[in-house]
Amino acid sequence: MTQETCEQCARPTAAYDAIHYGSAETGYRLLCTQRFNAEVARRYGMTDLENVRLEPIDMVDSAGDSHRFHFQLRLLGQDMIVLDAFELRDDVRAGYEFRTMGEPDDDVLTLLGRLVEKMRRALSVRFLDAENHRLRISDQTVQGRISSDMSGFGNIPVVVVDGKEIGWDDFGRMLMAFEGWQFRLDIADPADEL
Repeated sequence: MTQETCEQCARPTAAYDAIHYGSAETGYRLLCTQRFNAEVARRYGMTDLENVRLEPIDMVDSAGDSHRFHFQLRLLGQDMIVLDAFELRDDVRAGYEFRTMGEPDDDVLTLLGRLVEKMRRALSVRFLDAENHRLRISDQTVQGRISSDMSGFGNIPVVVVDGKEIGWDDFGRMLMAFEGWQFRLDIADPADEL
């Protein structure tokens, strides 16, 4: 596991749980999520923030595949808290990602419950199936997340559908099964329900 060192508490932290905090004028510090939340709370005079660390959980999708989700709770100003759930591959966020948002005084377990329900609904649906060892869109609807392939040259789009990263060219080939048809592309915030 790739580890960073929090510049405030000096404890090793996973790279996916480290945040660069600061500004161009004052410089940036690498903080663990716990110290980041404490800094933001202090900046806004918040003394009652429930700054908890949630343990990973395993969930099974509709195909019977297991997925381990890690959590990150971040305070974003004085009126918003974000709870993310994400998978890791090679210590980097990859695969399924989910988000819910609330207010800093919301109960963290209530936010977690909302997020887990969202995850269950998403994991119960499959948009792709395999035909002759190639993925294809199983119906006329596909839903996923836009990402990028940082390993190639330039910033090339990748879509994540059913927790699988699909290159832009491969996704285009899947769409060719519907050549001549109409489509609608709706783009939504990760916290929104689709």
